Amino acid sequence: MAATTHTVSNQAPPLVGHEVYLGDRALTEGVERHLADAAPELLDEVREELTTLGRAAGSAQAQDWGTQANECPPKLRTHDRYGNRIDEVEFHPAWHRLLGHAVTSGLTDAWGRPAGHLRRAAGFFVWSQAEAGHGCPVSMTHAAVPALRTDPELAAEWEPRLTSHVYEQGLRPAALKGGVLFGMGMTEKQGGSDVRANTTVAVPLDASGEYLLTGHKWFCSAPMSDGFLVLAQAPGGLTCFLVPRVLPDDTRNVFAIQRLKDKLGNRSNASSEVEFDGTWARRVGEEGRGVRTIIEMVAATRLDCVIGSASLMRQALTQAVHHAEHRSAFGSPLIDQPLMRNVLADLALESEAATVLTLRLAAAYDAGTEQEKAFLRLAVPAAKYWVTKRCTPMVAEALECLGGNGYVEESGLPRLLRESPLNSIWEGSGNVQALDVLRALQREPLALNAFLQEVGLARGADHRLDAAIKDLLTELADLDGIEARARRVVERMALVLQGSLLVRWAPPEVADAFCASRLGGDWGAAFGTLPHSLDLASVVERARIEV
Repeated sequence: MAATTHTVSNQAPPLVGHEVYLGDRALTEGVERHLADAAPELLDEVREELTTLGRAAGSAQAQDWGTQANECPPKLRTHDRYGNRIDEVEFHPAWHRLLGHAVTSGLTDAWGRPAGHLRRAAGFFVWSQAEAGHGCPVSMTHAAVPALRTDPELAAEWEPRLTSHVYEQGLRPAALKGGVLFGMGMTEKQGGSDVRANTTVAVPLDASGEYLLTGHKWFCSAPMSDGFLVLAQAPGGLTCFLVPRVLPDDTRNVFAIQRLKDKLGNRSNASSEVEFDGTWARRVGEEGRGVRTIIEMVAATRLDCVIGSASLMRQALTQAVHHAEHRSAFGSPLIDQPLMRNVLADLALESEAATVLTLRLAAAYDAGTEQEKAFLRLAVPAAKYWVTKRCTPMVAEALECLGGNGYVEESGLPRLLRESPLNSIWEGSGNVQALDVLRALQREPLALNAFLQEVGLARGADHRLDAAIKDLLTELADLDGIEARARRVVERMALVLQGSLLVRWAPPEVADAFCASRLGGDWGAAFGTLPHSLDLASVVERARIEV
């Protein structure tokens, strides 16, 4: 008699071969909406570009690359076999395939293309669902451009390399490579986010802008990049510098990698501690204005934190919905059961709110008007605070939708869960973002005006949104002692902004559910506590993806 003990049934099929871009209604509708306003002639080109990238991201091959890059993390080689210092990090070939695909797909090229930030943000959102760790050097390379533009000579030399669609691994003089990657070194052991406490010293060689650096950096991600923007104390104060890994004469710059960080997640990416000892560098911007110079890079990487978290949330939602479609319990598919539908709908709301906000920020970068720049001054740190904060509980709830299957490494959800806190910490933790919002409120009245004009575009469309805007104005009317309630204020700002965007652009059932729960208070303290009277089936249906 044939054994039947190993018959597999009632398991969801592998989630491979799906349309990561075309299957995401919130994303596709948002991209096309913003393009229709800003660059309608690009609709077909961008749709094809993102569709191709989305198919690659959903492929079994890309998923295998992501698994391999995380199961075989980078290794530090400080010396060669003869005892010579080399300070190199070895990566699995899958890392290079992921990173190469990102670069050749234009994910480091936003600053010079029409609608460049929107298409690049959407691409980053899509491709990060293949694997998130390699997004770190992609993000920093993209973000280095505005900082370098403070020095036209340096920008002319480096920007074409940074925005190139050519990926070349290995350390060589940058002038000999078709494309380069950049990293960043700001934080030190004693300072963390307080970069003005940095002790790395920069000694000028002459008046040409060349310096020698001595000191350390506590966090330096992607140490195999071709160049780094770092902060150091020059005679005129804290200053930004460009540190190349390889000098023009093909000798290695002094860049001693002390160790790689053993991190909770983001394990495919190498984060390191580095020491400078007579390290050659070029000044970027004026002495004493290092924070102001590098802050443009920080602002761009903060937006990528929002994109990265929104991408993780969408990936987790997709896994949960896919599982619920194919798994039955107690006589019916999970997706048809009222309580599971409530959970999935709640997750879908969180994901769509993050997605629509991400695209709005990217479109504001493309517009580049003074109004939009003022809007971004508040909207980026508020979004960075809230979206990255929501990522971890949402991914954890999506994992729970799979039950024990989700707790097993093979499902991919544990990797997402370990990755989920990263973006809330990177480029300034929650308190740093909240304090940044307070500074903008106190020093830049145009920023608040721009923010209020944006959320006011939906006034009168939903009474719960109107009430939330009124409550926010009450909070903002009293800035005395506001620091202790800064997180509460910034949370409300982000929710009101998300509500305004959804009321204007999302289907009525999505906007209604969001306003009822996030703004109207008809919600519990955990996912899956939406009002039962809402059209939750339509919200879940919108989140489904074809396989």
